[in-house]
Amino acid sequence: MAALEFPNDVTDSQNPDTEGHLPNTDRVVLIGTTGAGKTTMAMRIARVLDMAHVEFDALWHGPNWTETPDDVFRERLRLELQGDRWVGDGNYSVARDIVWSKATMLVWLDYRIQVVLWRLFWRTLRRGILREQLWHGNTERLRWQFLSRKSLFLWALQSHWRRRRTIPRALAHPDYAHLHLVRLRSPRETREWLLTLRQG
Repeated sequence: MAALEFPNDVTDSQNPDTEGHLPNTDRVVLIGTTGAGKTTMAMRIARVLDMAHVEFDALWHGPNWTETPDDVFRERLRLELQGDRWVGDGNYSVARDIVWSKATMLVWLDYRIQVVLWRLFWRTLRRGILREQLWHGNTERLRWQFLSRKSLFLWALQSHWRRRRTIPRALAHPDYAHLHLVRLRSPRETREWLLTLRQG
């Protein structure tokens, strides 16, 4: 499937806008298919820019994988994103209006589905074998991921191409015209962009 193009589709945060200003990196949001590496990238950006990291999954998933009610989740996000400088990661369309309206930059890890599934496979294997604790003591079970309808692999396949359709449409809304989009289509592009961020 060909990548969709739209006006503010760029891959270099150091490119000035038409008035010669560098993009505002004060409040950055990472989006992308499950397994693309949003949280890892967000933590790296937070270190480079020396600002707080907000992981949306930690606010959504309660103990024993219980999901937070939408209104509670929205309020938690609203409180976490009150600061002037932060980087957050997560899609969560239920709170998009809160997150995107506050953000100054949107970083979209728009990798090929093969890359995403490969990364997701190794992440799942590591978490399952090592019993890695996530939010609120939760751990991923290999049986869920490989042998059930709760599988993140199924979710990745279901959401990947839908996100490529819906994100450009959402960005076309006037409320989000202020956002500077960085759309990265491969891990190599991402590494190069992060390098420019460090140098900048």
